[in-house]
Amino acid sequence: MNDPRMFAPSAARNMAPIQAVLLPRLPDRGIVLEIASGSGEHITSLATAAAGDDAPRQLIFQPSDPNPAARQSIDAWRGEHGADNVRPAVAIDATASDWPIDRADAVMCINMIHISPWNATLGLIRGAYRLIPADGFLFTYGPYRRDGEHTSEGNAVFDAQLRSQNPEWGIRDVEDVTAVAMAEGFASPEIIEMPANNLSLFFARRD
Repeated sequence: MNDPRMFAPSAARNMAPIQAVLLPRLPDRGIVLEIASGSGEHITSLATAAAGDDAPRQLIFQPSDPNPAARQSIDAWRGEHGADNVRPAVAIDATASDWPIDRADAVMCINMIHISPWNATLGLIRGAYRLIPADGFLFTYGPYRRDGEHTSEGNAVFDAQLRSQNPEWGIRDVEDVTAVAMAEGFASPEIIEMPANNLSLFFARRD
């Protein structure tokens, strides 16, 4: 029998640091939507960790991905973890003007912005703002440039590789993402430096 689970080496490396910054900021109850869940390793592990806290939270995690194979992988990881607080994966295209969910208390997006067209980032920000309440937030994680400069030589090489694969891909400037988010109604992000020259950005609504 074929195993539909996908394995992302980067997920294993950065899962613990991401959870360390994300878990304390999640609400006690509500829905956490992930855009571009990919293999599903991040959201199922996060959901398991949230349920295993000393004071378990009443959180439901909603994974999504436009790729059918990714959704199969997500649901397989969901079964592997026995994660009752994770819903079946749904198809969401970040660039779409309408998503098949009408509310989320937090929206997370890990390692998508640099491997997708700029329109996907625009759609992510607009969609997240549309769904979250006044006390919700959008969380993004990945490599970014700062003040137009790469934060490491490794990121510069990675960026060149991405753009050679698809000219619409590439590491984005924090300032460009922030400008779009603030124009949509988010506050300037809380920025946390992460291992391997990545950044975590937390965008809260201004209202």
